[in-house]
Amino acid sequence: MEREIVNPNNFAKQRASSEAEALARRVFFHDFLHRLRGQPNDLLPFDAISRLRPKGEHYLGLRTIEVDKIVGSVDRYGDFDEHFLPKEPHTIERWTRLREAQLEGTEFPPIEVYQVGEAYFVKDGNHRTALAKAQGQHYIDAYVIALDVPVDLGPEDTLKDVILKGEYAHFLEQTRLDRLRPDHEPILFTKAGRYDVLLEHIRTHQYFMGLNQKRHVSWEEAVADWYDKLYAPTVQEIREQKLLEDFPGRNEADLYLWVSDHRYYLSQALGHDIGAEEATISAQRTVHKGPLSRALEWVSGLFRRRSSEGRLNVDSR
Repeated sequence: MEREIVNPNNFAKQRASSEAEALARRVFFHDFLHRLRGQPNDLLPFDAISRLRPKGEHYLGLRTIEVDKIVGSVDRYGDFDEHFLPKEPHTIERWTRLREAQLEGTEFPPIEVYQVGEAYFVKDGNHRTALAKAQGQHYIDAYVIALDVPVDLGPEDTLKDVILKGEYAHFLEQTRLDRLRPDHEPILFTKAGRYDVLLEHIRTHQYFMGLNQKRHVSWEEAVADWYDKLYAPTVQEIREQKLLEDFPGRNEADLYLWVSDHRYYLSQALGHDIGAEEATISAQRTVHKGPLSRALEWVSGLFRRRSSEGRLNVDSR
């Protein structure tokens, strides 16, 4: 019996076509799940990075980078899904040709990427990246250009995260907090538009600092004092009281605004500032019972504690 001779070129073509069909089914399934969950299934557009206010860029040269940290594309983000797999007929066709060439022994040149924090955006080599993603490749060679941004971006960040971090970058630009307090932990919200509230807090703090000290208080001094005496102590109390456990999906910055509002209204009712600790404890109590009943209970407890302290002071004389 004569053995059938298989043309290596035909083998590569058939296998590439077979893998492309399986890939198309995989992409369809991913898209179906994302639609079912009401989630986007797209790459991050590089245009969104402008929100992070890059200060410049520098060339890092040829590097070996992690494929899983490639999250976006400069100009082809609409051709691939969130997993950097081809979702359009022409991109699948191009992917198939590249896979066939790879099976025939072709070696591809390094891709070109922009690095933003820990994430990468493909400048050149989108289909080569898609090929690496589809095969579960862990690393790929790339020529890297790093963008200098004030806020780090991670490979798990979504477009919403980029928008929020863009607002944070603008906040840092306005306050210079990253320079005034270089070791500060990032102040990140889960909803847009909250940094304007922080800026108003700082302006109010600056105003009252000027009144109390009877002098002009600079913006930089007000920012630093606000962070040291209001924001940081409140966040520390939020951690100590484990307040985040009552608010899954929220960040410390979200709770800072809530506790600050609570502190303001109770301080107005009592006629004096109650401080970060009392405000946080009181705010936590309102989570489990009605606001009015908990506020009344807290005020009653406060007066009892102060009466007790007064008696102790009298007895110690």
